[in-house]
Amino acid sequence: MPLSGRQDHGSSLRLFDSHCHLDLPELNAEQLTHWHNAQLAGVEKLLIPAVAQAAWRNLLHLHQQHPDWHIALGIHPWWATKAKPDALSDLDALLAKHSPQITAVGEIGLDFALDADSFEVQEKLFSQQLELAGKYQKPVILHHRKSQPQLLAELKQQQFAEGGILHAFSGIQQQAKAFIDLGFKLGIGGTITYERAEKTRHTVKNLPLSCFVLETDAPAMPLSGYQGQVNTPAQLALVFAAFCQLRAEPPEQIAAALWQNSVAALRLNLT
Repeated sequence: MPLSGRQDHGSSLRLFDSHCHLDLPELNAEQLTHWHNAQLAGVEKLLIPAVAQAAWRNLLHLHQQHPDWHIALGIHPWWATKAKPDALSDLDALLAKHSPQITAVGEIGLDFALDADSFEVQEKLFSQQLELAGKYQKPVILHHRKSQPQLLAELKQQQFAEGGILHAFSGIQQQAKAFIDLGFKLGIGGTITYERAEKTRHTVKNLPLSCFVLETDAPAMPLSGYQGQVNTPAQLALVFAAFCQLRAEPPEQIAAALWQNSVAALRLNLT
């Protein structure tokens, strides 16, 4: 798919990267440069989700320094088996003390492409973190891989009503609708720049615009044509361009809707 950077109408667009790991080593060394480049590409806000307990206090510090960098605290399923015994009590305490600064609980979820020996630990940790999100009325950032039915089952079991974002959505409309019906937006990233992602591209074309938010997942999830390179939040402009190619609405309408979807999903008080 041919993609270009910021379009002629770009100066009027406001983009929100709803999932960017700006604190990870691949981006951390040149963090401010990456943020400057993202701003030049039209990105006004971003959300940095934690992957492990060790990141939480640093993210709180980053948000204090950069209010446009919203944060989510949680333990990613890849780090579930390494979580310390005090992790949940620590998360509880931070949510109690810093609730206004913490936008969401995440990145949490289930990854059943990992070793089956981790599944029980993953499921317990996900359930506990979801309970904390409910306790503090926070939306969640959900990671999924081969685990959508189990995620849906736990969300329904807990009657979780805070919504959030299903990160890196890929799949068919029926799968998407199950999460949308529970109050979630679908996080759409570089996957749609690949022609082979037919099911996901079809879903993006056919569901209402109100269902989506954009994300880069930087430094991961490179776009088509950028394989092997470190992804950055500035690439959100290319994700947006690819998204627009799949939709019938004009870019200005799409950008405005995606911005409002991000604000709504994360319950931010932004104009």
